[in-house]
Amino acid sequence: MKREYVIPIFVPHLGCSNDYSFCSENSINDKQKMLTTEDIKSTIDYFLKNIKDKNAYKEVAFFGGSFTQLDEKLQEDFLKIVYNYLKVNKIDSIRVESRPNYINKKVLKLFKKYKVKTIELGVQSSNNYILNKIESKYTFEDVKKASKLIRWNGFKLGLQMIVGLPDSTKIDDINTAKALIKLKPKMVRIYPVLVVKGSKLEEEYNNGKFQPITLVQAVETCKELVSLFNKKHINIIRIGLQNTEEITDLGVEASQVVAGPYHPAFRQLVESGLWYDAIVEKIKKLNVKVKEVEVTVNPIDADNVIGHKKENVTKLKDVYDVDLILNQSKDIKQGKSKIEIVKVYNDFLND
Repeated sequence: MKREYVIPIFVPHLGCSNDYSFCSENSINDKQKMLTTEDIKSTIDYFLKNIKDKNAYKEVAFFGGSFTQLDEKLQEDFLKIVYNYLKVNKIDSIRVESRPNYINKKVLKLFKKYKVKTIELGVQSSNNYILNKIESKYTFEDVKKASKLIRWNGFKLGLQMIVGLPDSTKIDDINTAKALIKLKPKMVRIYPVLVVKGSKLEEEYNNGKFQPITLVQAVETCKELVSLFNKKHINIIRIGLQNTEEITDLGVEASQVVAGPYHPAFRQLVESGLWYDAIVEKIKKLNVKVKEVEVTVNPIDADNVIGHKKENVTKLKDVYDVDLILNQSKDIKQGKSKIEIVKVYNDFLND
């Protein structure tokens, strides 16, 4: 299987004329100068030069702001530059992000012309009341229409949702995941909402009108969402915001995060939590006091079984007085495991 590399092109904030309430009015992207075709070319050249695996799968992805809200000529100029690399097999695919209400036949015709492969939609929620609350300027009907157009025209569909939005409950978040599954995406992203400086949400937070969910609540909700998507074999390409200079721990001076469930290893917290639950479920099924449990997984899953900073090892010991023994085997598929009870309490006493 080829290793995959994403070459990111960050579109300045001029692509977002109608900010969500959770977006900063003084966006990080505003600090960027106007993106040019030369910027795009130099970024792609830099990444291609530094990707050592020449057989790797390489995708250029336009991030940050809605690409389809850019001036039409600018969209075509940007795509044309990337397409030149595609034509000579220096890259393998192109991906763009869009808001649902900016997808139409004309846009998709342009994307087809330049061989765009994947289109991601920022959905956020399936609840129209919540979409209106965050000033999305579109409804979930727009999401469904755009998703169908994308799939019918042969593009890969990606969808993004946000957990913990204003007035949203855990049930709302679960219902959003279920609604997204019905739209048959190939991939999804899950983000917990954060309060960032300069956003309208910061005003609500400071005025006591909005209280973000805790880290524990965000992790527990995302565990359920991940389980739902995994059951339908939908690729989850991100859980939690990527750590940057501005999106980082609250105590860091440059951080734009005011409040909310931020954690630099958020995905690991979610995935290791699912492994912990699976081990505990196995233990609880036995009518004996377990002393040692042996878990064999693919090496890719090893860190998540142990947990962030060995959290799972510690919790099993503290809560159940169980020792975790980890084995790794490439014969076991990623995401699968072999869980065996090695020693029960009576064995321990006999020793």
